[in-house]
Amino acid sequence: MLSKSQARLFFLGGTLVFSCVFLYLTVDSIGKIPEQTRSVNITAEVKRGKHLFDKNNCMGCHTILGEGAYYAPELTKVYERRGPEWMKVFLKDPEAMYPNQRKMVNYHLKPEEISDLIAFFKWIGEMDLNGFPPKPDIQANQTSASGSAAKSAQSAAQAIPAKYTALCTACHQLGGQGGNVGPALDGVGSRRDAAWIDTWLKDPNAVKPGTAMPQMPLSELERQELASFLAAQK
Repeated sequence: MLSKSQARLFFLGGTLVFSCVFLYLTVDSIGKIPEQTRSVNITAEVKRGKHLFDKNNCMGCHTILGEGAYYAPELTKVYERRGPEWMKVFLKDPEAMYPNQRKMVNYHLKPEEISDLIAFFKWIGEMDLNGFPPKPDIQANQTSASGSAAKSAQSAAQAIPAKYTALCTACHQLGGQGGNVGPALDGVGSRRDAAWIDTWLKDPNAVKPGTAMPQMPLSELERQELASFLAAQK
């Protein structure tokens, strides 16, 4: 048993030791913030994007860096998960990407505002967050045409175009991989030839008025590459 004076000394000594440990860890953590947050990458675009994010109360629906609401998707790694091209199309008109499904408001953002938001999300996504947030099991379905889709591409002796991975997989499946908003693209080459697909990609609404398929920002070469790839899926 400790005497009162010994107990008092033990308490004061323990408090002092753990206070020093706490202060050391606090100073150490603060010192690592610039490196872990990649603060050197905070550009004027990033600052404007952060202002837009706060101004439109995005955290009222979304979570970012572990804080916010859980009504809409988590955005900490959205740049890695979706990529800048998909984000550009989606932010321009959220409803067009997911007709009658998405609840996201169309803020009618200007092109430069969209670029600022994407820069902000890129900076957030490049932070060193010690593995947070964990990658979901469905990531492969959202970000790449892999697995059976890769086998399908190999059988067609053609690599998967970058634009397909960046844009198409968000809505379409191929070989069981991808989104389920639009129709699956397995065997599309048996139904449509490359010329028809190229015309469709150029202006879907002109081919089928009222279609849910949005017009993607594709160059002529990118359209032809996609059309050739899809036409090979027999």
